[in-house]
Amino acid sequence: MGYDVHITRASEWSDSESSPIALEEWVAVVTSDAEMRLTGTAEAKTADGVLRYENPGLAIWTKAPHSGAWFDYRRGRIVVKNPDTEILAKMKQIAGKLRAKVIGDEGEEY
Repeated sequence: MGYDVHITRASEWSDSESSPIALEEWVAVVTSDAEMRLTGTAEAKTADGVLRYENPGLAIWTKAPHSGAWFDYRRGRIVVKNPDTEILAKMKQIAGKLRAKVIGDEGEEY
């Protein structure tokens, strides 16, 4: 599993659909940031073949340490799994552009 951290406008990340970040806003932020790339898909090889995930709001931070960080737009928020300190800093930067905040699964604000 893992721990998710969310960019959201809601007081609690689980209420993001009540104060959503629109997909169009997210796409505008990604396309205006030279370090981000909208991919829409991600693939990973497994013993059984290839696992493919598709989402029009899926983006990667190409300058992230260790080979990139996935930013996944879902239900009015952006989700990153297990972010480190550098990724959290990027999330805060993006949240500022979206007039949003960064909240962990347990409600802690970064």
